[in-house]
Order: sequence, then C-alpha cells, then structure tokens
Amino acid sequence: MEETVFKGVITYINFEKNFATIEYHKGAKLKSVNCKTGQESGRKTSHFRVGDTVSFRLKLSDRGDKQTAYQVKFLHNTRLDLLVQKAAIENRFAGYLKKLDGSYFVKEADSYIFFPLQLSPWEKPPVETAENELISFRLLHTDHPNSMVAELFSHNFSAAYKKALQHYKNEISTEAVVSRVSPHAVYLNLFDGGMQAKLSLSKTSLPQLAPGDILQVMISYLAPDKLVVKPLEQVK
Repeated sequence: MEETVFKGVITYINFEKNFATIEYHKGAKLKSVNCKTGQESGRKTSHFRVGDTVSFRLKLSDRGDKQTAYQVKFLHNTRLDLLVQKAAIENRFAGYLKKLDGSYFVKEADSYIFFPLQLSPWEKPPVETAENELISFRLLHTDHPNSMVAELFSHNFSAAYKKALQHYKNEISTEAVVSRVSPHAVYLNLFDGGMQAKLSLSKTSLPQLAPGDILQVMISYLAPDKLVVKPLEQVK
C-alpha cells in the first residue's frame, strides 16, 4: 500500500458498473487507475463527473493483481466552473438525454459532463425515443456544484398540473379530498388524485377530519416542484 496522496483527473465513468478512471502523473509518466464510485467518498456515482480533479491514494485491488484508487476526494472541475460562469450570463445549454440505471441524465454537448435530470412530480418522463436526442436545458443549484441538476426547457406536464395552473392563475378554488390524517398534518388529493398537498395542523384551525372528507381549498403557491394550498371551508 502506498501512503502518498496523488492528484489526477477523472477521464471516464462507467455508471452501470460504478467505476471511474483517473489519469495522473507519477514522476514523468502519465498513468491511469480505476476507482469505485460512491463508496468511501460518500458521494453517489452521478456526482462524479468527467473532468473532476481529485486527490486519492493507491492500494492493491481485492484480487491483488493491480492497483486501485481509494479515498478519492473531489477538488475542483474546470469544465464545470466554465459552465457555471456561462449559466450566470445565459442559462441555456444543449445536451443529450441519457437513461442510466433507470434514471435520466443530460450529457452537456461540449464538456460531456453528465447532470441528473430533475423532473417535476407532475411531469411525464421523456419518451424512450427522445434518448440521445439533442435537447435544451438549464442548470439548477449552480451555487452548489455537487447538487447541480438539469431541467428541460420543454416540459410535458400532466393534465392535473395544467388544471392546477389555471386555478392558480385565475384564483379559483377547488375541492380536495382528505387521504390521510396524522397528528401533525392533513394529506389531500386534488384533481381526481392527480396532485397531492399537505396542510400543517399547527398552522391551520381545521375541524377534526377523516379520510374521505372534502375541503374547499385555494392554491396559494404553485411551481413545478411544489404545491401549497390553504383551506377555505369544509364541504359537508
């Protein structure tokens, strides 16, 4: 085992087999070594990206036939930094949809960096025929590089979300059916079960409710990732 701490750049990631390849210099020689992803570092596989500069140590693999990298720690990513700078000016990028282990990613066209695709709870996932097609996306959470995700410019929202958006914009109330009651909250189904919301009992003065009861509510906030409602009255 070598205790020397090396520094290198991730040049390849295999998401299916959970390993990455790091290129580094040892003396005057350029070498490469593989590492497992999402283990000692505590980071998920998708959080390692091509272009990541990392520090690591070397040891023999479990089979003892070659060296492997361990204690891999993210330092910085120049390609990612450039994308963040661009996003501050114009947050619009081109990339390719990819599906890996059942999850969607977007591969930025120039840097080849993969970003997890963030979908709304009320957004239909991309169709299989859209995979590997060039699409437009924006980056979210650019102030936290390890949490950055992609969001599509073109959404395919459910009929329930579209109806909720009409109610929100026009300030129209709607019926909500109580699905569950806990000591702290009331859980609601809206638009024939197409959307769900929660009312905190500590912030409202609701009468005693049971599953199946109907409330008249107003949507006070609606975004692709959040729905907030306020009760108007209980419907008998």
